[in-house]
Amino acid sequence: MNARTALVTALEVLGWWAALTLLWLVLISTVDTLEWAVGTSAALVGAVTARAARRAVGAR
Repeated sequence: MNARTALVTALEVLGWWAALTLLWLVLISTVDTLEWAVGTSAALVGAVTARAARRAVGAR
């Protein structure tokens, strides 16, 4: 993996993470520290999964 590919991958995961975190923030009513940690962690898992799924579909 070259530096450009790594940067594109990181930016894609960051974009997915930001979108999923924003969606999560819209759907909850109150935010405390534990909910913030769990929500952002779940969004990161979703972002990595979305990247993997998009890559798997695009490889066909």
